[in-house]
Amino acid sequence: MAKRDFYEVLGVGKGASADEIKKAYRQKAKEFHPDRNADNPEAESQFKEANEAYEVLKDAEKKAAYDRFGHAAFEGGMGGGGGPRGGHPGQGDFASAFSDVFDDLFGDFMGGRGGGGRQRASRGADLRYNLRVTLEEAYSGLQKTITVPTSVQCDACEGSGAEGGAEPTTCPTCSGMGKVRAQQGFFTVERTCPTCSGLGQIIKNPCKSCGGQGRIEKERALSVNIPAGVETGTRIRLAGEGEAGMRGGPAGDLYIFIEVSKHPLFEREGSNLFCRVPVSMASAALGGDIEVPTIDGGRSRVKIPAGSQSGRQMRLRNKGMPALRGGGAGDMFIELAVETPVNLTSRQKELLREFEELSEENNPESSSFFKSVKNFWDSMKG
Repeated sequence: MAKRDFYEVLGVGKGASADEIKKAYRQKAKEFHPDRNADNPEAESQFKEANEAYEVLKDAEKKAAYDRFGHAAFEGGMGGGGGPRGGHPGQGDFASAFSDVFDDLFGDFMGGRGGGGRQRASRGADLRYNLRVTLEEAYSGLQKTITVPTSVQCDACEGSGAEGGAEPTTCPTCSGMGKVRAQQGFFTVERTCPTCSGLGQIIKNPCKSCGGQGRIEKERALSVNIPAGVETGTRIRLAGEGEAGMRGGPAGDLYIFIEVSKHPLFEREGSNLFCRVPVSMASAALGGDIEVPTIDGGRSRVKIPAGSQSGRQMRLRNKGMPALRGGGAGDMFIELAVETPVNLTSRQKELLREFEELSEENNPESSSFFKSVKNFWDSMKG
């Protein structure tokens, strides 16, 4: 099949200027790009045809050769060397031609036309602050002032990084794109501009206070509201209180991670509290009332049933920790620990021996256990 005239492919006349040819190619590239024509099997060949035509007509020498000899200029070496690298124009530097319209085709996905991935002002980093509170503070909540070492906006240049607050100038290396392109064989490789580090701008006269960064290191005092019910691992976010951005960029966030200190009396499980209370052997046997502390600093009287054993638990409803996001409070559990007396006097030992002789029927758990042991031994003998 004979090749179509390159001017006809792009829809321009022979007298078209370079800008008109480039504009026409952009329209054809957009129209026939395969990604936009999944249902059109001919789009790919039409796209390649437009690319081949533009590869020749965009170059003044190749265009002159084509105008004189037509397609024959690139067949057999005519016209001073033929197509790119001495080959057919359609097999040459595809990326070179396509890169001219890359931003137009994909500008909406790469930060807008002409943006080229430029980052004029980068966002500041997020910061983490570990805050330890007591269980009592976690119960009631509190307002706490913390000191955070961070970067803040430079007042001298108002965050611009330039002396006197002057505006930065466009980077001459990347023309404000923030990226530079280098040809590597068939491919065009984009890299972050080494001159402006991707910002697209440079500062000719950096601010003396911040060295052109637009921010300085400084400690800040912040007031933090710690809600009631927090526990270890709770995270509080303070938006915009992190590190200041580069050259006026938005600040990051500050994340406060809560750690609740271990308590000498109470053990926490979620919103419930546990308190281990030692009681004498006599009190556990006879029963009675004891007074226990509560996390709010108050006291509660608890009745111990007669014959209570170690590990027995009694519940005090709504005496635990408040729920972090509302919904009432947990419970407090009193766990009895029956204490065996130590350092007995002779009289106490005498009374206990007498008690032991009279209490064979008062230890049902012991009787049941040793009865099971006897049956086990008997079965082994059998």
